[in-house]
Amino acid sequence: MQVTEIHIHPVTPQRGLVAFANIVMEGQLFLGSIAVHEKLDGSGYRITYPKKGDGYLFHPICKPLSKALEQAIISEVKTVLSKAHAGHNCAVAEPHRV
Repeated sequence: MQVTEIHIHPVTPQRGLVAFANIVMEGQLFLGSIAVHEKLDGSGYRITYPKKGDGYLFHPICKPLSKALEQAIISEVKTVLSKAHAGHNCAVAEPHRV
């Protein structure tokens, strides 16, 4: 499955949370509220999938898809946050079609 759209929503950083991501897979499946956190050591970002109670609402079950989603989201987060830090006022970024 391929990511065909990514939409990043930066938030005021709190406890490592810096943004939420929504993605569309192959133009057919929307996955939202994926949290993006800064790693504790400051070396980059990590993502977490939404949970309800004791379980995840959705998450990839194979490592290649998990890595592909993580790389696509983190790449877009870096782009959006660098624009925001450069003074472009990107409170909500336009969707990026892949």
